[in-house]
Amino acid sequence: MSTRQFGTPVARVEDPRLLRGEGRYLDDLGHDALAVAILRSPHAHARILDVDVTDAVDVDGLVAIYTYEDLPPRLQQPLPLLIPHPALTAPVTQKVLADGEVNHVGEAIAMVVASDRYVAEDVLDRIRVDYEVLPAVTDLEAAAAAGGADAAGMPVHDAVPGNVAAELEQTIGDATAAIAAAPYRLSLRLDIERSASTPIEGRGVHARWDPDDARLRVHTSTQAPTSVRAAIATILGLDIAQVDVVVPDVGGGFGVKIMHPWPEEILVPWAARLLNREVKFTEDRHEHFVSANHERGQVQWVEVGFDDDGRILGLDVRFLHDHGAYIPYGLIVPIITSTQLLGPYRIEHYRVRFRSVYTNKTPVTPYRGAGRPQGCFLMERTVDAIAAELGLDRAAVRATNFIRPDEMPYAFGLTFQDGRDYTYDSGDFPASLAMLRELVDWDGFADRKAAAADEGRLLGIGLACYVEGTGVGPYEGGHVLVEPNGTVQVATGLGTQGQGHQTVFAQIVADELGVPIEQVKVVTGDTRRFPYAVGTFASRAAVMSGNAVHLAARKVREKALKLASDALEVDEQDLELADGRVQVVGSPDTGLPLSMLATLSNPLRYAFDEHAKAATQFAGPSDPTRPPVAEGEAPGLEGTDYYSPVRSTFANGMHAVEVEVDPATSDIRLLRYAVVHDCGNLINPRIVQGQVLGGVAQGVGGALYERMAYDEHGQLLNASFMDFLMPYATEVPPVEIAHLETPSPLNPLGIKGAGEAGVIPGAAAVAAAIEDATGVVVRAMPISPSQLHELRLAAQDDAKTVTR
Repeated sequence: MSTRQFGTPVARVEDPRLLRGEGRYLDDLGHDALAVAILRSPHAHARILDVDVTDAVDVDGLVAIYTYEDLPPRLQQPLPLLIPHPALTAPVTQKVLADGEVNHVGEAIAMVVASDRYVAEDVLDRIRVDYEVLPAVTDLEAAAAAGGADAAGMPVHDAVPGNVAAELEQTIGDATAAIAAAPYRLSLRLDIERSASTPIEGRGVHARWDPDDARLRVHTSTQAPTSVRAAIATILGLDIAQVDVVVPDVGGGFGVKIMHPWPEEILVPWAARLLNREVKFTEDRHEHFVSANHERGQVQWVEVGFDDDGRILGLDVRFLHDHGAYIPYGLIVPIITSTQLLGPYRIEHYRVRFRSVYTNKTPVTPYRGAGRPQGCFLMERTVDAIAAELGLDRAAVRATNFIRPDEMPYAFGLTFQDGRDYTYDSGDFPASLAMLRELVDWDGFADRKAAAADEGRLLGIGLACYVEGTGVGPYEGGHVLVEPNGTVQVATGLGTQGQGHQTVFAQIVADELGVPIEQVKVVTGDTRRFPYAVGTFASRAAVMSGNAVHLAARKVREKALKLASDALEVDEQDLELADGRVQVVGSPDTGLPLSMLATLSNPLRYAFDEHAKAATQFAGPSDPTRPPVAEGEAPGLEGTDYYSPVRSTFANGMHAVEVEVDPATSDIRLLRYAVVHDCGNLINPRIVQGQVLGGVAQGVGGALYERMAYDEHGQLLNASFMDFLMPYATEVPPVEIAHLETPSPLNPLGIKGAGEAGVIPGAAAVAAAIEDATGVVVRAMPISPSQLHELRLAAQDDAKTVTR
């Protein structure tokens, strides 16, 4: 019998090839292609008065220079608003090249095509642009203030004089009345700064036009290949069947490669077709910092009412969301913040209002966590503030407010990012908290803290809880094919950036068909193999494509059983799939391998195929009156199916962290990190472990290091890895992980997403631990030692003033 693969820590099948250096990333392609370089704005806000290419046209190796005026009308239109929303009343999206005005540093103005990138860069240096520099809108609160203009009265976009693209309010019950009637009330202001995905591999695209077939092949480092395909075909005026999009190996995405399309994903294929040459663009690191999208950036205000036990009676939240110069992805990030901030807590009176605001900064689209770290920070800092106000244990206050497992499914009465009801499908929050307390020895920490204090050391502990909406629709599909040689080919349309898709999808199919995992070959992100998909983001790949390939494999299983039943003259109920065969239950020697059934399912019965020859003894003589394919069936041992969810499924978890703060320098060191995670049934515990660990590292970065430091002119001051801080292995402590599995009732596999879980509560947990260690209130993240030192000095001054 074949060993069951689902739920076992199978080693990643994709790793050996990558470890041997056999990966093929975007820049490994097209060595003979023409190279693209982009002239980008050095100003955050300016009118373009003139673009002079006179000095550039004589450079040897130059092929073409394109500005906005050189583009055909189809390419002069704004790029699409990807996710419209009724509350989004003033959407502005960018154009592939700037049309008379730039609105952030790094915006594309001209494209150079040359024999190589060195020549293209030389040409860029010779292009002269005459700018009228305008004041930059950089402060989020000032941008959204009355009139929405900067000190000179200049908005980001003339068409949006108030700089506010959208305002949205959602309510449950009557938060105002509940807060007014509560025994206790608190008000908080919280700040989360900008950060960014910054994968090791930046963006890139390579295109080739085949004039004989009138077909365009595009390789691009993306998380959404089929969406890029649709955009290219639509904007370039091609039939969608004329465009193939293939995703090579991708060196990380984390959300920044969701965008579809980027300007370069339109410009490069357009130039390849126009010039009838291969054309390639790969961005450098500085370009990535200033022109690839960012995230986070919010200012939040909270009013909360609660009782003696810390039970939240009413919660009123408002926040500003900085979406930068353009809003291509709609309101997804602030909507996620506004709903997901409720976490695991039963809150019956809630009001949330947000405004999404234009600034002269790089645009914002989802980055791993996508609005959830901001929401978790708000909620968890609020719960900690309640505990401090009442002098109660922070874990106990959380337990008081938890939704109970017998209340699942729990409907809040809000609308989530997918437009569906915001309803938790499963979870056991009290059990998770009990596991976390034991894992981190929460009850024994007071003794450890006291012992450290006797040695002059400052120790603190913090925890944070979160719920993560995963598996968002609308759909994904899968195709499974058994080859006559026994290989099982699996294809799904979404892309892969290191999540382990080739392993987990193979596990799912191997189980359904009873074959060794080594026989299963998985392809993702290739529209030639599977033309329809949505993409890899929002912790959705396992839930969506996992269930899709499961359903497709089930179709193959049913077909194999029917074929074997006919050939062996045995009832289907008496057959099973195991060890790559369909065999009689209890009599494994009587059966047929799937490879032979794959041959039988082909009506041509290839005479030269050994399986076909062997199969004739079961198939009997050919009957010319019988159609080669039965009604309602298709040839081939294969199946295609799609999975579309009723609504999102909700994973959850809790993190705890111990920190030590240097009394003299305020240096912050993480000593211990513990995670309890619930993503439903685990397909592969080893891969989930890796996802959580990677997320924790990003959460540490967001808590202590990573920020986009803009000045008042809209210049990004740390646009390189020399200046943009990130945690190394030395800054991420050992992480202890425990799993709780509460299966989702919403999908056949009972799974939930896991991709973003590790990053969501990091800032909240670290802030709580620092506050516990130092006694100073932490309401803004990330926090550096110098900022913490200033807070401690201010607290000491306040204490002296009170004493006097």
